[in-house]
Amino acid sequence: MILTRYALGNPVAALVAALMVVMFGLISLGRLPVQLTPEVERPEITITTGWRSAAPEEIESEILEPQEKALRGTPGMTSMLSRAQRGRGRVTLSFKTGTDLQRALVDVLNRLNRVSGYPEDVDEPRLSTIGARNQPIAWFIFKPLPGNDREISSYFNFVEDLVQTRFERVAGVASSEIRGGRSKELRITFDPYRLAALNVELPEVAARVRGNEDVSAGEVDVGKRRYTIRFAGTYPVSKFGELVVDWREGRPVLLRDVARVELLPVDSTSLVINQGDHAIAVNAYRESGVNVLKVMQGLQQAVSELEGPLNQAGLSIQQVYDETVYIQDSIEMLSANLVAGVLLAIGVLWWFFRRIRATLVVAVAIPLCLAAAFVLLDVSGHTLNIISLAGLAFAVGMVLDAGIVVLENVVRLREQGKSASEAAMQGVGQVWGALLASTATTVAVFLPVVFLADEAGQLFADLAIAITAAVIASLLIAVSLVPVAASQWLGVLSLEDRHAHWWRDITRWLMKLTATRQRRYGLILLLVTVPPVLSWWLLPEADYLPSGNRNRVSASINVAPGVNLETIEKEMGQVIAERMQPYLTGEKQPQVKHYFFVVYRGGAFMGVRAVDPGKAGELVPVLNKLVKGFPDTLAFARRDSLFRGFGGSGNVEINFQSRNLEALLDVARDGYTLIEETLPGASVSPQPGLEMAEPEILLVPDERRIAEAGWNRETVARVARAFGSGLFVGEYFDGERRRDIVVRSEPWSTPEALAGMPVVTPEAGVLPLDELVHVERTAGPNQIRRLDRRRTVTLAVRAPEGMSLEHLMEVVRSKIVPSLQQLLPEDGAIRYSGTAEKLDQALTAMGGSFLLAIALLYLLMSALFRSFTDSLLVLVVLPLATVGGAIALQLVNIFTFQPLDLLTMIGFVILLGLVVNNAILLVYQTRRAERAGLGRRDAVAQAVQLRLRPILMSTLTSLFGMLPLLLVPGAGTELYRGLAAVIVGGLAVSTLFTLLLLPALLRLGEADSGNAPASATMSP
Repeated sequence: MILTRYALGNPVAALVAALMVVMFGLISLGRLPVQLTPEVERPEITITTGWRSAAPEEIESEILEPQEKALRGTPGMTSMLSRAQRGRGRVTLSFKTGTDLQRALVDVLNRLNRVSGYPEDVDEPRLSTIGARNQPIAWFIFKPLPGNDREISSYFNFVEDLVQTRFERVAGVASSEIRGGRSKELRITFDPYRLAALNVELPEVAARVRGNEDVSAGEVDVGKRRYTIRFAGTYPVSKFGELVVDWREGRPVLLRDVARVELLPVDSTSLVINQGDHAIAVNAYRESGVNVLKVMQGLQQAVSELEGPLNQAGLSIQQVYDETVYIQDSIEMLSANLVAGVLLAIGVLWWFFRRIRATLVVAVAIPLCLAAAFVLLDVSGHTLNIISLAGLAFAVGMVLDAGIVVLENVVRLREQGKSASEAAMQGVGQVWGALLASTATTVAVFLPVVFLADEAGQLFADLAIAITAAVIASLLIAVSLVPVAASQWLGVLSLEDRHAHWWRDITRWLMKLTATRQRRYGLILLLVTVPPVLSWWLLPEADYLPSGNRNRVSASINVAPGVNLETIEKEMGQVIAERMQPYLTGEKQPQVKHYFFVVYRGGAFMGVRAVDPGKAGELVPVLNKLVKGFPDTLAFARRDSLFRGFGGSGNVEINFQSRNLEALLDVARDGYTLIEETLPGASVSPQPGLEMAEPEILLVPDERRIAEAGWNRETVARVARAFGSGLFVGEYFDGERRRDIVVRSEPWSTPEALAGMPVVTPEAGVLPLDELVHVERTAGPNQIRRLDRRRTVTLAVRAPEGMSLEHLMEVVRSKIVPSLQQLLPEDGAIRYSGTAEKLDQALTAMGGSFLLAIALLYLLMSALFRSFTDSLLVLVVLPLATVGGAIALQLVNIFTFQPLDLLTMIGFVILLGLVVNNAILLVYQTRRAERAGLGRRDAVAQAVQLRLRPILMSTLTSLFGMLPLLLVPGAGTELYRGLAAVIVGGLAVSTLFTLLLLPALLRLGEADSGNAPASATMSP
């Protein structure tokens, strides 16, 4: 080996190289962004278009459909989800992974520009690339200080100007949102009876108000100066009532004669209740690829700067959610597990060597390999997160393998009396081929994972890169630093293997067990056929991603259609606040640290955190009990998933599609009942709802009477808006911000009162409104959902506790959907989406990656062994690892629910590269001995005896290095517990049975040797 020879010739250079690796590793560690989960690319563009007070049907027809038509051919788009709600339409475009989002954004903008003919008062579409599924990293609550009686919602503009602006200036914050406050509008509240008495037409009033604006009239030269001409048409709020709206009997009719002009808060669309009090909530979203810990420090620094101005304004601020708390807890837990694994692995080394120096020679690889992994993570643009840290923790035991093999071989040669330098040089040379093969196979199994382009591939790339970098570094250290350290530190030590008699006894027993042809074929048949069958039988059902164990429980509540915010707050919010009080004070357990209750049109949302994070799971039944039992409500609570943003909620979305919305709702109602009967304990969330029962007052125009009155349908529609939430007529600039100008009638209480409202018409004089329109009571949807341009009603089904996503999907496909398929209208269809769709895609991708990894292993080993047959001998041990992993998962399931999620599946991929290492050592040493002239039996016996100690050492260091990840509970451990179980179980079982299977396979073709003992002493 050139590298070994150079290192032995210049030990100082080898030491300098090691120190440089450590130095750059520490630099990279300081540069790496720290996040909760890996940076997963989910290209999405969200288009939000506001239309004041418009009903969902109008939003759908006037905004969503034209936008969908223009966007339907967007390159790279995979799905288009549209939602029409009262006053707002939203279109979410999902793109293929790897799509250039900036280019897609330009394309979407160009296509939106083709949409023309929006209604007059529709807001400009707003585009966002944050994605509707991204989650904020922090929430802050604002409340009035004691003695401040001002309503908290009136602080909206103050919080917007002061807090939101400051938060969005923090480096790494992408955006910030405000919940619970109300901005202001210039409202002109007219008296319809006063208008009728003065014979003033409402459209004329709106037209006069609309002309309230300044106009530039250009420039003119006057003498030596150039003047700008401006028409000052804007009235200040204090004089707005002086506006002349008409002229009667030689006297002007002023706006204040028929209306009140006031600067008032807009109608409330949401309320926030925290600890029983009204509040304003502000959140913060992070940018992609930033260090969340540093972003949070910036936010907290901003909060400290804002406390003074907020206190002066009579407000308090409190942070009620901090994502970095879980990150720090998880990092501390992983760091503790990593240290414990290092100590256990070093303890195993010492037990075999019984020499501190020999132990340290191998153990020094751990910090060097971790440093190398930090460098590669930094250079490749990845982050330090739970997944990458778990990869480093798993690598602790793996990086010792190469060093163990080299040092064990050097020590064995030293025990035979060779000099330190000679033993170091020969020790590397004798095992170099096996080390290269084992390292190449370990790295090769990760290649298919790294190149997966979907979310699963991106999620596991951090783990794959961390382990790959560490394993490659361990090979370089094993062939350079280990022989140098062995020659320098162990040159004067007298080394003796205190367990040599064990290896000789085990070798004799193995050779005896495989001595006859019948025994060999029996072992081979048993160990080749039984493990695959057992694996298939024992493997748990598949799931997408683990939920994690975050200290946050959420409840979603759907209320009866048409219930207003005040009613929800009074009949539900106040009751829940009373029920929560004992948990806040600690009278009942688990004690609650914070909770918030957000009321919005059509429902409410609740979030709770426990004082003791370990008891957060106990809050789920408590919250379910608190939010259920209200009349005409659907409510369920769940613990928030760590991977909620990209599929961690573990749900199946059943999408019913048809043009006929009422027929879809009928099918959805039947589906809801069927799911509750078939899957007791499952959570079913209907989107948008199961009833088209949003109360409506429908004004049906009388065409003849409208024409006789001298109006048209458009004019009557504008009048109807004025009698509703208000007619938008323009904007008013108060010197700081532009505010909407809204013309609105005095309040009325019943549909009959609305029908009797007088209106002044050009040709028919004063008429009651019901002379022009027929007033009817009816009902409509509170939201319209469209998936890929088709009306859709969705049932999002979440599995009961302890049920895997695969089982849930099987029940849905076999027992639920076939019954509902028959109820669909003629143009109806059923589509699946959500996590279930992602699981199907991930299983296909993972299956392909698994097969590709096996093919790569076979080809690599064939090239290194120069034999297609010998590489097949190595591959035969793979089922042994699979059955070991399956057994370990079943043992874990005795104590806690552990499905076969994607992280656990990666454990089986990692096993492919690990379990073949032992087989490679045995096959490589056997063929080397045969080339040296030994017979088949003696060559196998020598290989077993010489390689038994390094096989057991490397296996036990790997097992003990990973045991803390499997056994120690804490923050984040749910993510990698299954992965650790698979590797620990698979490695243990495969090592045990590989020592039985490989000698039997290698001795095929050998004549029966009876019970003749193997040679007592073996030498290479």
